Amino acid sequence: MAPLRSPAPGLPRQACWTTLAALTLVAGWAVLEAAPAETAAAPAARPVPPPMPLSSTAPPAPRTELCPDTARACVDEERRVGWLQHDGEVTHGPVAIMPGTADAPDSVATPRGVFRVQWKDAEHTSAEFGDPMNHSVFFAPGGIAFHEGSLDTPSHGCVHLSAHDAALFYDALPVGAEVAVF
Repeated sequence: MAPLRSPAPGLPRQACWTTLAALTLVAGWAVLEAAPAETAAAPAARPVPPPMPLSSTAPPAPRTELCPDTARACVDEERRVGWLQHDGEVTHGPVAIMPGTADAPDSVATPRGVFRVQWKDAEHTSAEFGDPMNHSVFFAPGGIAFHEGSLDTPSHGCVHLSAHDAALFYDALPVGAEVAVF
């Protein structure tokens, strides 16, 4: 078989292929335009499915208008979320939290108000209950703190966080930082 040659001595092979492709494309358009409109049936309308519900594991957006701009940490007890902020801008979260509640046995409601971090202890153990309270950040009277704990069972008044979030809150909140709980 003889090798392919350009039809004209000065015309490169690439130009031939480009011309051939363009002619094929134009011929295809001509066929489509000549087809009667009634042969192309419109696709059947499909019902639009309802939007997927939000995942129950994703915390709702923070209600920042309820938290003062001066607070470094905010807790929304009703929605069970907390977040860190700086000058009113959220820097971490919202994250799932579990506060204490008066409605649960062996629990005390987490106090609401604006507080200041009093002290911190990375490996604290509750003197009253003997439970570990890793990454404790104490901010309210009566030993109320942010710390690692169950997100399924109400606390004894503290604010439980996941292990990851408790470590972040511990690192981000210095003694004296403002905490708002509402």
